[in-house]
Amino acid sequence: MPIQHLKLYHYPASRSARTKWMLHEVVGDAFDVEKVDLYGAVQYSPEFLRLNPNHSVPVLEITWDDGTVQYMLESAAMVAFLADAFPDADLAPSPDASPERADYLQMLHFGSTWMDMTLWQIRAHEHVLPEAERDPRMVARYRKKFSEEIEPQLAARLERAPFVCGQKFTAADCIVGQTVLWARGYGLCRAEVFKRYMSLVSKRPAFGAAFSDLREFVLDATQQPLSARFTG
Repeated sequence: MPIQHLKLYHYPASRSARTKWMLHEVVGDAFDVEKVDLYGAVQYSPEFLRLNPNHSVPVLEITWDDGTVQYMLESAAMVAFLADAFPDADLAPSPDASPERADYLQMLHFGSTWMDMTLWQIRAHEHVLPEAERDPRMVARYRKKFSEEIEPQLAARLERAPFVCGQKFTAADCIVGQTVLWARGYGLCRAEVFKRYMSLVSKRPAFGAAFSDLREFVLDATQQPLSARFTG
C-alpha cells in the first residue's frame, strides 16, 4: 500500500533526529515536522499520550493511500521501515536472507539498543534527573562500559571500512552516526577513527538537514518542567 504522507513528531538532537535524518535521505524535504516541547513536558499531555503512551519522540505518522493513518513509536523500526519502503535510495541490503542483511540489522539495532541504553543512563544521571536522584556510580559504570566495550567494537569496524557495514552508507549509519554524535557530546568516541567517521557522514546533505536545529538543544533539563514529570 503506497504512502501518501509522512509526518514526524520531533525534538532537536533527540532520538527523533535519526528518523529525521533517514526521512531526508529517502524523501528529501517531502514530509512534515511538528516540534514537541519535551522540556516543557508536552509529551505527558493527554493529547500526546494518545499518540504515544511512552511519552517520547519520535512518533512517525504514516498516512497510507487509502487514508488510513498509522503511528510508529520506535526510532530503529522507523529507520528500517523507511529503508525498505524506499528501495531506490539503496540504503539497506535486500530483505532476502544474506550475510549482508544480517550484519546490517545487527548494527542498526546495536546502535539503537546497546549504545543508546548506555548513553541514556549517562544523560539521565548527569543532566535530566534531579540532583537527589542521580547516582554517580551509575554514570561511572556506564561510561566505563561504553569506552571499554562499545567503542572498541565500533572502532574495529571503522578501521576496516568507512561505514559501519562496509564500503557503503546504509540506514544503520543513521542510527550509529546519531549515537556517536551523542557520545562525542559526552566526551566519548573521541578517537581519530570516530572523528573521521563523523566528518564523512556529516557531509551528507540529509545529515545537515536533520541536524540544522541542533543549536536549539539545551543540555541541562533539570530546571525545566520536564524534571518534575520525568519517569525515565
